[in-house]
Amino acid sequence: MTTQHSKTDVILIGGGIMSATLGTLLKELSPEKNIKVFEKLAQPGEESSNVWNNAGTGHSALCELNYTKEGKDGTVDCSKAIKINEQYQISKQFWAYLVKTGQLDNPDRFIQAVPHMSFVIGEDNVAFIKSRVATLKKSVLFEKMKLSQDEEEMKSWVPLMIEGRKSDEPIALTYDETGTDVNFGALTAKLFNNLEQRGVGIQYKQNVLDIKKQKSGAWLVKVKDLETNETTTYESDFVFMVLVVRVYHYSKRLELNNQTYWWFPGKWIIPALYKSRSD
Repeated sequence: MTTQHSKTDVILIGGGIMSATLGTLLKELSPEKNIKVFEKLAQPGEESSNVWNNAGTGHSALCELNYTKEGKDGTVDCSKAIKINEQYQISKQFWAYLVKTGQLDNPDRFIQAVPHMSFVIGEDNVAFIKSRVATLKKSVLFEKMKLSQDEEEMKSWVPLMIEGRKSDEPIALTYDETGTDVNFGALTAKLFNNLEQRGVGIQYKQNVLDIKKQKSGAWLVKVKDLETNETTTYESDFVFMVLVVRVYHYSKRLELNNQTYWWFPGKWIIPALYKSRSD
């Protein structure tokens, strides 16, 4: 095993959608920057960005009820939903720009139009969703959202949910045709392919062993090549790390104070459905 030392302007740890997006932005705004990406697996977008590990929803608050809180007086605060939708519009504009400038091709390979829907049961929930839709539709971002309690109309949207349903409780369904579904794994691969063509050093099968901050403010990142067992220490003024477990591991030692961490527990139904159809 040999050890080398190298300098670079920017280090991105993790080969997922976040590194791919940040790398693209940095290269667009500061093309002279030397950027290196380190990924432990053999190709990009294979963990959280992978199509089987990510819901793929283009989050624009069209169906996420938790983005619109109901007050004690029955009014619905839609400010968070509007903000999230605006942010997603910017994402779509950015991807459209990359397509227009020839940096992304075949956009239908990573984004598709898919209606977003919300379904509720019970008088209180129906009252909430009616208030939600009425408030959201005041914004041009949600003007195409439809609300229905008509059985035939709802059946045309989600036949398997409505047909044969027997319940005395009222139900309601919202439908927005402007929703999208995103294959973040495919998008990640396309973004990294573009970055490689623009001179970004993307290295796979690389394990980040250690990160240390120097008195100068620069960072030392120790990386092991899993194929050659060669270890290289890189010095950089900017390090971006999106590996949640590693970030948590390094947070105290690197004095990453006042940071927020998100954990997403749960079980995925897609693999079970996929397996049942394959058997």
